[in-house]
Amino acid sequence: MFIPKRSKLMKNIPLVRSKAILIVLISIISILGIDNQLIAQEYKIKTIVIDAGHGGKDGSTRGSYYTEKDVALKTAIRLGKLIEENMKDVKVILTRNDDTFVPLYERIAIANNAKADLFISIHCNDMPVVSSRYISGYTRNKKGKKVPVYKTRYAKSTSTRGVETFVSGSGRINEQDAAIKRENASIFLEDNYKENYDGFNPDDPESAIILSLMKNTFRTQSLKLAKMVQDQYVSVGRINRGVQEKSLAVLARAGMPAILTEIGFISNQDEEDYMNSEAGQIEITNCLLKAIQAYKVSVEI
Repeated sequence: MFIPKRSKLMKNIPLVRSKAILIVLISIISILGIDNQLIAQEYKIKTIVIDAGHGGKDGSTRGSYYTEKDVALKTAIRLGKLIEENMKDVKVILTRNDDTFVPLYERIAIANNAKADLFISIHCNDMPVVSSRYISGYTRNKKGKKVPVYKTRYAKSTSTRGVETFVSGSGRINEQDAAIKRENASIFLEDNYKENYDGFNPDDPESAIILSLMKNTFRTQSLKLAKMVQDQYVSVGRINRGVQEKSLAVLARAGMPAILTEIGFISNQDEEDYMNSEAGQIEITNCLLKAIQAYKVSVEI
């Protein structure tokens, strides 16, 4: 497997927020009458980038005994080796092979610079901590009346389980759920993040349209791969939480079909055990391999 040196990576070019360029892009697409599906049918799957989510200082999400970043890395490395063993004509690139912090824009830049044919980001899901009030006892007020004493407890659901796979969408930031905000949060751990993500603002009309043009080129193919991944999970008895389109920074500028797959809930003890077991690792990576193989056959016919 190939792991690119970060010093040689080029930054993603910030999205240019210009109406003139936007008009030119739309005009070119209209004139050429590009059929995205036909374009997709012409390429061969030669290079796949496997992205182990999080890493380094971006690694606070954890279960009872493992962190998400460690589980994602273990799974990504295993999947990469499995692809190399079973798909001899495919080159595998890892965005990281150790506990390194890699900014989100660099992860997709690795894929874009390598002219990759697929980008697959591996993560573990987690339930958010929620607060609730409860009566811890009673006391009497100044008038001698008995009144309850409230306290706040903080906890997360440990029963939620299942798998889900995301493709790049254009939902507004203020409408994102807690899980997606968590996946995008590492942006703020990066130096010069405002410069790196200039234009990643779905709330801005011009940026949203430009991002939409980029995403729509590979939307159908990304959804197809995501569904194949989910189908494989379901075939081995995993709970299906579906395919969703969300505003994920790591997928926003992908120049190829790209997905982010949540392989299980690290907040669920049973799923944490499963994801870290030998049997679980074999099953998860085999599901991903079979989905990739099925997708490859479908687009190369």
